[in-house]
Amino acid sequence: MTDRYLDYLSREHARLENEIRLESKRPKPDEVLIARLKKLKLALKDQMRSWASDHASSDRLTA
Repeated sequence: MTDRYLDYLSREHARLENEIRLESKRPKPDEVLIARLKKLKLALKDQMRSWASDHASSDRLTA
């Protein structure tokens, strides 16, 4: 993955966080939607963590 892709993941993570916040504030929030958004957000966080780990490993190998 490139830094550009990591930026995309970060923006998408923030977008999902905002969507969760907005849905939670509604008078009758859709709990199923919120759960789905949280799962997507967690998957993005896992991808970002994996990228950071892979990137750190490749930096150590080239140093």
